[in-house]
Amino acid sequence: NKLKFKNTRFENCILEEVDFTKTDLSNVVFENCDLNRAAFVNSILEHADFSTAFNFSIDPEMNRIKNAKFSSANISGLLDKYNIHIV
Repeated sequence: NKLKFKNTRFENCILEEVDFTKTDLSNVVFENCDLNRAAFVNSILEHADFSTAFNFSIDPEMNRIKNAKFSSANISGLLDKYNIHIV
């Protein structure tokens, strides 16, 4: 936690239970990455690319996500805290 990974590219990674709390992930690409139980709290996710990432749960109210990229297939990872189902 509290690290700087600006402009980093993660490809085909399993990043389970990684603690990204207070981490700068600006312009990071998570290409085909499993983010199961990864913690994103007070993280900087601006311009980050999550379009092919999966199993993530990110609270937009607790992270800076301006201009981050998500796909329609994984957008539910932004809504987990609301306990709603997207069909």
